[in-house]
Amino acid sequence: MRLPQFNSERLDPKHIGEVIETATSEYLAQCLDSEQLSFPAVPPFGSWVKAKDEESDNIIFGVVTHATTSPIDSVHRARALGLSLDQLRQQQPQIFAMLKTEFKVSLVGFETNQGQSLYQYFPPRPPQIHQAVYQCDAQEVLRFSQKLDFLRILLQVSYVPVEPLIAAVIREIYFLRASDRNWLVRVGRQLSILLKDDYDRLSYILSQIH
Repeated sequence: MRLPQFNSERLDPKHIGEVIETATSEYLAQCLDSEQLSFPAVPPFGSWVKAKDEESDNIIFGVVTHATTSPIDSVHRARALGLSLDQLRQQQPQIFAMLKTEFKVSLVGFETNQGQSLYQYFPPRPPQIHQAVYQCDAQEVLRFSQKLDFLRILLQVSYVPVEPLIAAVIREIYFLRASDRNWLVRVGRQLSILLKDDYDRLSYILSQIH
């Protein structure tokens, strides 16, 4: 089912999607339709997002681990048209209404009591269906990443290559922390413990941090 269009009066620029499937450790969200003739902005691999469990009032934090764009109609596959984005807008504008963009989120923690308590393990409940998904702001990511227990959770994600995922997550945080070497050294030490001195995996992850 197609998500409804939203007007600019209600649209928070950080409101990027809506939960359409939910589970204990992850959820699937669908990007909101663009108000222009364009494809939805896909949240970057390894970026931080949040949603809410309305029953408990917990804010649930997660990391984007996978994204897809596909036709709404599962029977007919998209086919190559050989057109630029501008040409699509002019000649095939209906294309933009026939596609959906979805992204999967791995849960890494939650906060309670309006941010007074922060936990880096799975919440008691994931966000409900149709809950809004927002991009986290920089201060939320910095505060959450003071502790590094979330790395253990990410090492257990099974449906994507773990090393590139962790590297992408660390890269974003490292950028937000203005290349804080002390924090990066802490990350290296924590990963060394979690990977049981698997130097090859550790080296591969850290080689992608720049």
